[in-house]
Amino acid sequence: MFHSSYLRPRIYSYNGDVAPAQIDRLQSLSSSPTLNREEIREIGRDGIVDWRKRIPSNRVTAMQYEYGDLEFFRKITNKADSVNTITLADFKSSMFDIGCYKTDDDGTFISTTVYPKLRVAGFSINIGDPQAYIERNFDFIGEDEDIYEGSNKYYIYKKFTASGGAPESFTVSSPTAVLDPDNSGQYMIRVLRVNVSDGTTDELTYTSGTASGTNFAFSAPSTLTVATSAGDVVKAYYTATTYLSSDVFTNNDTDAAALPAENCSILLYVSADNIVYKLQSVGIDVSFDRTDYYEIGSDKVIQRGVRSNTVRFTLGKILDAYTIEEIMRGVSSTYGRINTRKYIDNATFRLKIYGNSTKNTFNIGFKSTNLSPVDLGTTVPTNDYVQRIVTMQSDNLQISTTESVIDA
Repeated sequence: MFHSSYLRPRIYSYNGDVAPAQIDRLQSLSSSPTLNREEIREIGRDGIVDWRKRIPSNRVTAMQYEYGDLEFFRKITNKADSVNTITLADFKSSMFDIGCYKTDDDGTFISTTVYPKLRVAGFSINIGDPQAYIERNFDFIGEDEDIYEGSNKYYIYKKFTASGGAPESFTVSSPTAVLDPDNSGQYMIRVLRVNVSDGTTDELTYTSGTASGTNFAFSAPSTLTVATSAGDVVKAYYTATTYLSSDVFTNNDTDAAALPAENCSILLYVSADNIVYKLQSVGIDVSFDRTDYYEIGSDKVIQRGVRSNTVRFTLGKILDAYTIEEIMRGVSSTYGRINTRKYIDNATFRLKIYGNSTKNTFNIGFKSTNLSPVDLGTTVPTNDYVQRIVTMQSDNLQISTTESVIDA
């Protein structure tokens, strides 16, 4: 059996020269592959004629404690480690693999399960109550689930920087690549070329001949050949019987284990920043209206995009004053009437998360502009205090580890 303590998760960004990383502070990970098989029947026959195998789909969900680091957001948006601010536009064309390296209770490494070419369908930041840890929840979509076992049990990534050749050869070794059992004569699961000329990433196609253009060649046991320009980055993915000299997962004892609700400040801004007090829950929910395009003659997704973004903010509080409503109306507490028809539609929301409850060390923040209130709710439970829930909506969100970006 596999215990969660010995399932080591890693993420591999698809686009750009972005290094893989382990996934820290992960609390749950689940996948739900759907094969999308369709029965074919006919009149006159009692039974199935055959099955139509459509393109499968896979939904992967993950929950991670907030620990004040932007690394995972950078990996799922395919951004370099130097990037300290992420916007929703960065999620449009990004893809990534998540690999789960599994060791059994006897200490024997058994397999790697890989969810390739995932895209972000949505994510949320949740603070369930004043004593809760801050949670990040992610919803990913893809097509496949690959289980690598036996001689192919380790999923390996290697990066090479080209000196420029027509074509250029690279040595893929330590560990040695193993034949892909699903593709006769092939050793590479995937080969990508990041083009120095424009920063784009090409997925190369295997050829048994000479590498050229967007084709690559591989000569066993270790020679990968790719047409390159000086400065291009070649990323090779393959499977092996052993792992790299480095560890799959190293304990991160530097960052916070989990950041709690008391480390937060929530601000609503119209003409001035107003800290919102006595909140009982906060939720930021981001959803992408994604679309995948296919073409006749292919069983693959050929184009992916995002039609629109929706960002919803839900604030739950004990009703002791109408602070949020006054902010949305753009008036002070001395104003005598607050009517929903008069609410503004240009508020700014800021969630600032600090390394401690004294709030003198900024870690990470979330900011959205041009918010409009969309729903208001009041709950009156028996023998308890009246609760108020306010929901606002926008189409933008910034995530940054630079406080001045959130304050701007």
